[in-house]
Amino acid sequence: MTADDRIQMARTDDRVLGRLLTSIADDPFSESEILARLFREGGGAHTIGVTGPPGAGKSTLTNALVADVLARTEPDQRVGVIAVDPSSPFTGGAILGDRIRMGDHSGDARVFIRSVSNRGVLGGIATSTPAVVAALDGLGFSHVLVETVGIGQSEIDIASTCLTTVVVVPADWGDSVQASKAGFLEVGDVFVVSKADRPGAERTVADLSAMLDIVPSEGWRAPVLPTTALDGGGVASVVDAIEAHRRHLRQSDAERARQRSIAVATVEAAVETLTRRALAERMAPDVDAVVDRSTDPWSVAASFVDNR
Repeated sequence: MTADDRIQMARTDDRVLGRLLTSIADDPFSESEILARLFREGGGAHTIGVTGPPGAGKSTLTNALVADVLARTEPDQRVGVIAVDPSSPFTGGAILGDRIRMGDHSGDARVFIRSVSNRGVLGGIATSTPAVVAALDGLGFSHVLVETVGIGQSEIDIASTCLTTVVVVPADWGDSVQASKAGFLEVGDVFVVSKADRPGAERTVADLSAMLDIVPSEGWRAPVLPTTALDGGGVASVVDAIEAHRRHLRQSDAERARQRSIAVATVEAAVETLTRRALAERMAPDVDAVVDRSTDPWSVAASFVDNR
């Protein structure tokens, strides 16, 4: 079957699409011909990252965002969701299931949901996530949402993978906001305070807003929006903000800069994949020598660098 045939089938058959994305997630270079084609045909999707600390309500918000986005798009447009899950320590696969996380949309033909394993990579996403995003973009999806693993303050790779980054924090996160590093605040284009019907929400909104006032904005001031996503409260305002951010990017030089950042991150991820593979192949003959202690790990490492 030719690359053209597989691409056409992936556009119309979600089973074929699922197998293609699984192959790309496992090894982007195994689908290099298809990826190259899809990348050239892409560039039209609004890619949206949804990130935040564990327990913030990212899945609930993503589920609600998909519903609102669908209501605003044409009937022939599709929304893709990539849910990055922690890796199983035994199989390397995603621990959580996509259909469980996004049950409201699992039977909707306009929505395609895929869980991918982060394979132990820090940063909230997997090394192959940019390739999976590029594939859905090239296949004509109007929106691609990427929900990350729960992040820490430095795990902000999603910002260099998507055009718009939504940072979700829980209502009682006021003290944590004050302790956050500036980098965590700078990663967000839209901030969402979830579970806003709980105590502490108003303080968290106020604290975030005050801290964002002193973060360089470069023409875009990230809004802070309270939501109660379980009943849809505030979700429409979040989608309004996401769309406003896209318009801002298009109307300024910021879109080119953001696209360049995404391109750099995608190339770096590809280089990392190839480098790890080449290193594993070159290292294999020396492993037994290290185990036998006829040499040491540091000498082996030095030989790799000296003989590069």
